[in-house]
Amino acid sequence: MSIITVKNLTKNYPSPESANELFTAVDSINLNIEKEEIFGLLGPNGAGKTSTLEMLEGLNKIDDGSVEIDSINVESSPYAVKKIIGVQLQSSEYFDRLNLSDLINLFAALYSASVEPRELLAKFNLENKILAKPDELSGGQRQRFSIACALVHNPKILFLDEPTTGLDPQAKRNIWKIVKTLNKAGMTIVLTTHNMEEAEYLCDRIAIMDEGSVIAQDSPKQLIKDYANNIPERTSRGNLEDVFLALTGHELRET
Repeated sequence: MSIITVKNLTKNYPSPESANELFTAVDSINLNIEKEEIFGLLGPNGAGKTSTLEMLEGLNKIDDGSVEIDSINVESSPYAVKKIIGVQLQSSEYFDRLNLSDLINLFAALYSASVEPRELLAKFNLENKILAKPDELSGGQRQRFSIACALVHNPKILFLDEPTTGLDPQAKRNIWKIVKTLNKAGMTIVLTTHNMEEAEYLCDRIAIMDEGSVIAQDSPKQLIKDYANNIPERTSRGNLEDVFLALTGHELRET
């Protein structure tokens, strides 16, 4: 059962080369994201992933097409959508004078939600940091706290934008464990990533974007079977990185 339905979604921006022209960042894409799955949006820089995510979240204007989340039209009912989604941004800035407990209470108040900060932080192994300020956290702790903030109102769907970029292997795998735990509890998760191992491990299905279009969409296993036929000598089988090289002609790089 689809919880997110995307039909002919399009986003145009003014062309950097000509003030009188537009370029299409997202070109009439269609997606059906199933309830309680982990769905990945992957693609090279400039492929249209972030613009797509922002339109799904109601943070960017839809130029054409439509998005429905849990049968709610994002364009006509953006506030209703925001009540059922959580958004963890790639780069989060907080009020530097507030500690983690204060910030959790602040975000909860924005949603008219009631939450016990220590209990929420404990789920992310941050209860001992409850009186710390965000700039006192490590990179991995900061990412875990960012996800915690997105969950103050117990959303049905969680959006993650490159949640492990720049993290060390241990911190990265801690985030993976959190994502898997949330998903097993019934949460639908939509994420973008440049980490092929992450995408293959976490995602039930993946849409690969390039130049504003969805050029492939399936499970990681099926994508590898379909597009990674020329297995390099360094591996015993193809992987998602081989899929991207085959489809887009160039490697993915972290921003």
